[in-house]
Amino acid sequence: MKFLILVVLALVAVVSAQEKYTSRYDGIDVEEILRSDRLFNNYYKCLMDEGPCTPDGKELKRILPEALQTDCVKCSESQRAGAIRVVNYLIENRPEQWKNLQAKYDPDNIYVEKYRSEVGTSATTTV
Repeated sequence: MKFLILVVLALVAVVSAQEKYTSRYDGIDVEEILRSDRLFNNYYKCLMDEGPCTPDGKELKRILPEALQTDCVKCSESQRAGAIRVVNYLIENRPEQWKNLQAKYDPDNIYVEKYRSEVGTSATTTV
């Protein structure tokens, strides 16, 4: 689940009628979002229904459940890599927000367990 949240945050991918998510947002600088409290918090609040969403934030929220449930089969390799980067960042640097996202999008830890090996850290680590 966290993996998909990260994918969404990292890629802000949009669902298309095709086999893969659109590559329209593949050029987004994930590192810039992670470095900026303002940008990061805007996405976080959108995902948590605590603030307004930009159009790409709305799309992220819309596709996140499907991406989590399907092991992100519609994601490109760059989208997967971005998602893994975001998950690792959340676990290491924003554990409280990670915990909140996990509670909302994966309350039963179904997806966390599934993606643990891809993330490369203990995805269930919380504060």
